[in-house]
Amino acid sequence: MKAKTQRGFTLIEIMVTVAIVAILAAIALPSYTAYVQRGKIGEAISNLAAMHVNMEQYFLDNNTYANGPCTTPPTGTYFTYSCTIPSPTTYTIKATGIASQGMSGFTYSIDQANNQQTIAFPGASGLPASCWYTKSSGC
Repeated sequence: MKAKTQRGFTLIEIMVTVAIVAILAAIALPSYTAYVQRGKIGEAISNLAAMHVNMEQYFLDNNTYANGPCTTPPTGTYFTYSCTIPSPTTYTIKATGIASQGMSGFTYSIDQANNQQTIAFPGASGLPASCWYTKSSGC
């Protein structure tokens, strides 16, 4: 009599495979999320730098920052922008991450003296820092 050959996988083999996939996903997902967030930070850095240049050009032309171009900040996809002009010779531009875009907790700023600052960055220590963090380990 000929023995019947088995086809398919046993329950143990499937469970081991699922466990391996779950472990790999648990390791890869946080790294991927951080990678995507680092890509979105570029928007804030680029817009802050452009707004800073526009404000400096305005100051050269008008000898004041009052009513400068940062009073109408750009609309961003991942960040909202705000500008405060406490005096005719000072300003601060701030970029704040939009929570619905996965950027909650990220805040950057720049002022008239080109002081770049990371005010908030999830997982980073030593804040506020006098540079723009692109990853939690620093500048």
